[in-house]
Amino acid sequence: MATEGEPGVLVDARYGKDKVRVFRVVRDPTTKVHNVVEYNVTVLVEGAIETSYTQADNTVVVATDSMKNITNYLAKVSPHVLDPARFALHLGAHLLARYTHIQTALVTVDQLRWARIGIAGAESSAKEEGRPGHNYAFWRDGADRRFVDVEVARKEKDGGANTAVAKVSGGLRDLLVLKSSGSAFENFVRDEYTTLVEVDDRIFSTSVDLRYTYDEVDVRLPGDEKGLVFGEENVRGKGNDGGVYAWDDAKIGSRAREITLDVFAHDESASVQATLYKMAQRVLSENKGIEKVRYVLPNKHYIPVDMKYIGVDNTTPRNAEVFTPVDSPSGLISATISRRR
Repeated sequence: MATEGEPGVLVDARYGKDKVRVFRVVRDPTTKVHNVVEYNVTVLVEGAIETSYTQADNTVVVATDSMKNITNYLAKVSPHVLDPARFALHLGAHLLARYTHIQTALVTVDQLRWARIGIAGAESSAKEEGRPGHNYAFWRDGADRRFVDVEVARKEKDGGANTAVAKVSGGLRDLLVLKSSGSAFENFVRDEYTTLVEVDDRIFSTSVDLRYTYDEVDVRLPGDEKGLVFGEENVRGKGNDGGVYAWDDAKIGSRAREITLDVFAHDESASVQATLYKMAQRVLSENKGIEKVRYVLPNKHYIPVDMKYIGVDNTTPRNAEVFTPVDSPSGLISATISRRR
C-alpha cells in the first residue's frame, strides 16, 4: 500500500538469506560409514510483509539471520538432508508451518560434488575389484553442480492454512563437456555478412545448464507444535496416480546428467541446436514425471591456428590439431521443450 501523496505503490516484495553454506556429515553408528553433502542455500519468503517496507514495521519481519539459523537447524535434524529436493521441501514447509503470515517460501539448493574415494575416484580400481569405498574419505569429482528450486505456497483459499502447493525444478549448472570430432556446421544462411566457413568436422564444447520442471505437488504442512515433522506422507502429486516424482529427484537428476553426457558424446551433431533438442527429448522420454526441459548451451570456441606463414596446413578439419581457446564472443543456444499433451 502507499501512503497518501506517495507516487508509487508496492506491488510485490520478498526477502531472505542468500549463500547459506552448509556442510553435513551423516554417520552410521553401526557400519561407521559417513555420508556427506555440501550445499549453498538461498531462502526467500513472501507474504504479509508489506508494512515492513511501507511503514517501517519490523514486527512482521523474520530476520534473515533467523532464516540462516533455521537452515542450519534443519540440516541437523531433518531426515532428508542428504537429498536436496526433499530437504528444500522440508525447509519450505517448515517456514510456512512456523510463520502463519508467510504465504510463500522459495528455497534454492545448489549441491557441490563429493564422491567417495574408491568408488568414483578415477585413481582407484576399487570399483572394478568389487571393494567398498573408503568409509569417510571423499574427493571433488567435478565442478558442475546439481540444483533444486522449490516454491511452497499456502493454499488457504482452497483448503485451509495447513495445505500448500509446491513447484519443483531441478537441474545442472556448469557441466563442461568437449568432443574433438563428431560435430559439423553447414548449410546456414550465407549473405554479405557471412565470414564463417562451413565445416563438416569440428570441436564441440559447451558448459551445460539444464533445468527440468515437475508437475505441481500438493503439500500438507507439518502439524506438530514445532512444525518439523515432514515426510513422503506430506506430499501428493496432482496426477491421476498421485505420484510425487520430485520426491525422487536425486535419481532423476542423476539420470538426466547421464542422458546429457550420452547424447552429447554419441550424437553426430549437425548443430548445437539439434543436439540440444535430442537431449531434451530423451530426458522427457525416460522421466515421465518431468513436464518441461530447458537447456542453455553456450559455445566454447576452439579456433584452429593458421600456420600458412610457415607452409603448414592446420586449418582444414582433417589437419587441424592446434587450437586457440576463445572465451568471447561466443554463441549462446537455448530452448525449452514441454511434454506434449
